[in-house]
Amino acid sequence: MKTFYFTATGNSLYVAKRIGGELHSIPQLLREEKSEFEDEVIGFVFPCYGFGIPRIVTDFIQKSKFKAKYFFAIMTYGNKAASGLKNIEEIGSKTGIQFNYTNEILMIDNYLPLFKVEDQLKKESSKQIEERLDQIVGNIKSRQEKLIRKGLLSDMFSKPIHNFSAKYHQDDGDKRFIIQDKCNSCKVCEQVCPVSNIKVGIKPKFLHKCECCFACIHHCPQNAIHLKAERSSARFINQNVKLKEIINANN
Repeated sequence: MKTFYFTATGNSLYVAKRIGGELHSIPQLLREEKSEFEDEVIGFVFPCYGFGIPRIVTDFIQKSKFKAKYFFAIMTYGNKAASGLKNIEEIGSKTGIQFNYTNEILMIDNYLPLFKVEDQLKKESSKQIEERLDQIVGNIKSRQEKLIRKGLLSDMFSKPIHNFSAKYHQDDGDKRFIIQDKCNSCKVCEQVCPVSNIKVGIKPKFLHKCECCFACIHHCPQNAIHLKAERSSARFINQNVKLKEIINANN
């Protein structure tokens, strides 16, 4: 089994680790220009971005060829996923992927323009993350055939929201970032960026090809990177994932 993942703050990496198989970082594979994959089972784990899938995941699927008897997709989300999984079905169908199983898992929302991390952490126990993960892992092991369906209204609502989100978070989304003087040039932001958008001299320089994953913001040891509009200065990193794992996945 091959499990392809994209992660910024560790949620999707943790899910991928729990599912198991050969874990493959999508940013790494795009850099290496590897594009042909075959296994008995192939799966994708990724966060929900504006009721759809991240651009980097779309790029990877569109540029690659996959051959498997069983395909699955798991979306992590923090508030509402709507018909986000429908998006990957549509992308996959254009490249010959017919998914056998899709599912979603509610985790901590780290989207700073809308949510306070401290409020999200207070709700963590109510999200029943481990129970949900056990169920998903069991379903994949038993090769369950099931696709998440939210209905026509959700499908119709999700697509324009995702399109709007994609336009709002264009390559120059990093122009909304602020670097405070407490930056100590440690280069963690450069190392966790999945699209090589950051180069650190005295301070980080953004190259305007941003994925808007906010990995640089959440992982900054000095809490020196901020958004012009954020709900709070609190940050989130999945407690089951180490910074080194994020760097290895995205660098």
